[in-house]
Amino acid sequence: MVENPGSSSPGGAAVIEKQSERVRKTSPRYKVLLHNDPVNTMDYVVKTLRQILPQLSEQDAIAVMLETHNTGVGLVITCDLEPAEFYCESLKGKGLTSTIEPEN
Repeated sequence: MVENPGSSSPGGAAVIEKQSERVRKTSPRYKVLLHNDPVNTMDYVVKTLRQILPQLSEQDAIAVMLETHNTGVGLVITCDLEPAEFYCESLKGKGLTSTIEPEN
């Protein structure tokens, strides 16, 4: 609280102004990773990524698939823990290999 002696109400009493401070902690972020496998076709991977994550454009899904194919692992999305777990399990349910790890 900050007392402001310069301002007073009509009755002559000092007005106390309350300054509120809100500190917001951001929740930790998690990476959903897709791992390369010799089983699934590239088309199937792109189609599945778009089913599980409708916010991914066709080009973004292709980019994730190519990164996974070329390097062995691709970053699908970075998000909060709960959606990350959901996306990871959904990808696994469609036969893709996926893991999550903390962003940092």
